[in-house]
Amino acid sequence: MADQEWVSVPIGIDAGRYATRRGCKQVVVAVHTVVAGQRLLDVVDLVEQDPQVQVVYTRAPDVLGGGVERFLRTIGALVIPWQQAIRERFDLCLAASCGGVEKLHGPLVLLPHGASYGKRLDGNGPVYGLDAQRLTHDGRVLPSLLVLSHESQRETLARQCPEAVGVAEVIGDPCYDRMALSAGNRQAYRDAFGLAAGQELVVVTSTWGPDSLFSRDAGIFSRLTGELDPRRFLVAAAIHPAVWSAHGPRQVRAWLARAAGLVLVEPERDWRPAVIAADHVVGDPSSTMVYAAAVGRSVLPVPGGDRNTAAGSPQHRIGTTAPAWRTDRTARSQLHRAAAALDPALGARVVEDLTSRPGAAHRVLRERLYGLLDAPMPGRHRRPDPVPVPTAELGGRRHA
Repeated sequence: MADQEWVSVPIGIDAGRYATRRGCKQVVVAVHTVVAGQRLLDVVDLVEQDPQVQVVYTRAPDVLGGGVERFLRTIGALVIPWQQAIRERFDLCLAASCGGVEKLHGPLVLLPHGASYGKRLDGNGPVYGLDAQRLTHDGRVLPSLLVLSHESQRETLARQCPEAVGVAEVIGDPCYDRMALSAGNRQAYRDAFGLAAGQELVVVTSTWGPDSLFSRDAGIFSRLTGELDPRRFLVAAAIHPAVWSAHGPRQVRAWLARAAGLVLVEPERDWRPAVIAADHVVGDPSSTMVYAAAVGRSVLPVPGGDRNTAAGSPQHRIGTTAPAWRTDRTARSQLHRAAAALDPALGARVVEDLTSRPGAAHRVLRERLYGLLDAPMPGRHRRPDPVPVPTAELGGRRHA
């Protein structure tokens, strides 16, 4: 991306000579990682349909930024080089991570790149994303708007970076709101995976790094596909995009080759349809599992992957209260046990931990974005769009 040719349209001093639409508000979306990019799409949707807004994207610097170029091509984004992005002035900048954002020029909106702010740095360190190291630079608070999903995050922010409290607002969780809306049409997502009546979908999820499930027990995928009758169960893997980019898609597929019949959620694809369609989610107590529990799915966290979860976060609640996966019991017995013990109260408590404004995030955030754009908000507020139902097919079976 560093060698990418600078674009002359629709931004730049001569853009007005060539642009079809002129006088648009300019918005840049800084995509640090594939996960951050997926989160930002929920927000971009609030402004990009406005004919007076032009959105461009750029790959921001991040050690886990592999795969971003492919992701941006997949969504059809107009991409400008980072070196050009930091030399232009924008009416609005959107990001879900902090690397290099102090170099952007324009009002900056920072969002969490996962469910809540659920991780601590190095186990006992500050809560990631609410710390002064990331929110300030040379004594300056970086964001014009810091998006919080829950009131409790104000207290954490006040302890860790009190100077940023004034720019923080509890907006809610756009990702949860879209998934909760989509859950009412669950059968469409199950049909997209080719699930037969009575067949159960088991999603195995892993984050990245040495504490992740994929690092500690990569054999769980072949174990599940080997133990579970494929006439009754379909097993899918939702592995963090950082694993794919760090080790390479060919290598990841090779490591999983013995898991016959395993459906892979490709890293640039939306993982949410798999969770909506799922009956069970097994894996790290990560954002994926938080959203699964929040929309009422049976969850089985694998012990050992929660060393860095922040106390009070929905990730921590799942890791300490949901029935844990055990290696000394059969897969089928554990799935049935978890389904029988499925407690709607756990899902409700996870939602309470996740968002203080369920169902309201899109409305509130749209108002704030237009306030920062200093532009009239067109039309009436509409409810969020549901998560798209997958249509692409892989190996004769549709996938997310």
